[in-house]
Amino acid sequence: MVPAGARDRMAPAGLLSIGQVLARLTPEFPQLTSSKLRFLEAQGIVTPSRTESGYRKFSPSDVERLRAGLTLQRDHYLPLSVIREHLDEAEARGDGWADIAPPSIAPAPRRYRRDELLSSTGATAPLLNDTIAAGLIVAGDTYSEQAVMLLRELVALGRHGIEPRHLRTFRQGAEREVALIESALSSLLRRTDASSRGRAGELAPEIAGRIDAVRSLLVKQALARLLT
Repeated sequence: MVPAGARDRMAPAGLLSIGQVLARLTPEFPQLTSSKLRFLEAQGIVTPSRTESGYRKFSPSDVERLRAGLTLQRDHYLPLSVIREHLDEAEARGDGWADIAPPSIAPAPRRYRRDELLSSTGATAPLLNDTIAAGLIVAGDTYSEQAVMLLRELVALGRHGIEPRHLRTFRQGAEREVALIESALSSLLRRTDASSRGRAGELAPEIAGRIDAVRSLLVKQALARLLT
């Protein structure tokens, strides 16, 4: 009789474990690792099923979606958010992964005028002014989608008495984190070839995501001490 744990590790017909997926894809993508595969899952590039014991199982379609996403990243240096959207759109249309092509023209990011920024976020003009004064948003004729998201969060935090001036250290911390990432990737950033720059572009968000995860865990630990 096969033990329960072993049964969980045995892939149902047609489904593959992480190790089997790596065996199929690493000849084409040598830098693919189990850690990166989990990171790609967290970024929505692939969504494997799970056994009752939590083991990831990948379908043939998952593997082909991964191959398409990794190809777009390697050959066209697209950010993972763009790759995910492109893959989702192709899947919704029923397109085959083998023939997937990168977006021919990347749509220009939307820009918001000051009045549109205030309208979209529900922020007041004084709050926006305070946000700019705190260095959290750079003043300009138009504003990015990131500015919209940031201002929305500040509106919500304002209901709890947290103002932009209280968050100046967050901007300073973000700059220190970018400096840390730059230092970690210095050997790649010093090179001028497209492969090295592409690898740096691939690793930077992964490192940033792990730093963010550490910060989140530290905050949770501090909250647990506060509330006990």
